Amino acid sequence: MEKQNQPDLEKQDQPTRALTNRLQQKLDYVTTLRQAITAGDDRLIYELIDGDHYHQALLNEEPDPTRNAQVDLITDVHPAISHYLSTKLIDYLAHEYPFFYYEETQLGEFQIYFGNWWDRRRFGKLNVLKVAFEFSSEEYNKLQKTFELASAHKRFNTDQIQKISAGSDQLQKLIDAQSDRDEQKDQLRKQLKENSQRNSLFDSGRIKEERQQIIDQLTKLADEDDQANNAHATMKDNEAKILTLSKEDTILAYEKQAIENAFKSFENFNERNRSLYVDYLTTLIGKAQVAEDGK
Repeated sequence: MEKQNQPDLEKQDQPTRALTNRLQQKLDYVTTLRQAITAGDDRLIYELIDGDHYHQALLNEEPDPTRNAQVDLITDVHPAISHYLSTKLIDYLAHEYPFFYYEETQLGEFQIYFGNWWDRRRFGKLNVLKVAFEFSSEEYNKLQKTFELASAHKRFNTDQIQKISAGSDQLQKLIDAQSDRDEQKDQLRKQLKENSQRNSLFDSGRIKEERQQIIDQLTKLADEDDQANNAHATMKDNEAKILTLSKEDTILAYEKQAIENAFKSFENFNERNRSLYVDYLTTLIGKAQVAEDGK
C-alpha cells in the first residue's frame, strides 16, 4: 500500500519543489543585488538590472529570457538604484562630456543642461539605468542644423533675422515716403473730383471704371499710411525679436564650439553617444580588473 502511495506523493512534491526553486531564485537575485550595492560593484548591478542588454552589448550574446526573469522584482526601487548608480556615472560623464551639467529633479531623475554660461539650455534627460542620453528633439535639431549651416557661413537664425530686418526696412521706407504719399493723395482727390463732375451717357462705363481705379489707389495709400503710423511699434518689436534670435545663435555657437573642442565633429559626438553604454561598462570592467590584479 505504501509503495502505491509513493508515486502520488512524488507528484505532489513536484509543484512544491518548483515553487520553492522559483522563490529561491528570486531570493538569490535580490541577495546578489544587495551584495553588489554593498560592495559598490556598479558593473554587476547593471548586469543584474538588464542582463539581456548587458550580454548583447558587451558579449555579443543572443537574447535569453531567463536573464531578465527577476528584474520586475525591483522596479519599485529603480529610482533609488538610479540615484545610487548616478554618482560614478556622472563622474565619468564630467570627464567625457565636460559641457554637460546635471540636476536631479527628483530621486533618480536627472535633467541635462548644456553649458554653465548665461541662459544655458535644458537639453534633455540622463537615463542612468540605461546609460543613455534622452535629448530634447527640438534642442538637438537646432544644434544639428547649426553644424549643417556652418559650411555656408550661416547661423541657425540667419534667414529669419534677415526676413525680419527686411520687414523693418520696408516699414522705414513707408515712413520716409509719407510726403510723397500725401502728394499722390492730393492729386488723386483732384482726379476723383473731376471724374465726379463728368456726365456722359456714352462714356459712363469708362468714367465709372476710372473712378474705381482712383478709389483703389487712395485705399492702397491709406493702408500704407496705417502701416507707417504703426511702424515704430512694429520695428521696436522686430528689434526685440532679432535680439532674442541673435542670443540663441550665440548660445548655439557656444554649444557647437564645446562639442568641437571635445569631439572634433558632430558626427563623432553622435557616435560616442551611441556607444556610451558599452564605453562606460567597459571602463567599470577595467577598473574591477585592476582592483582584482592589485590584490
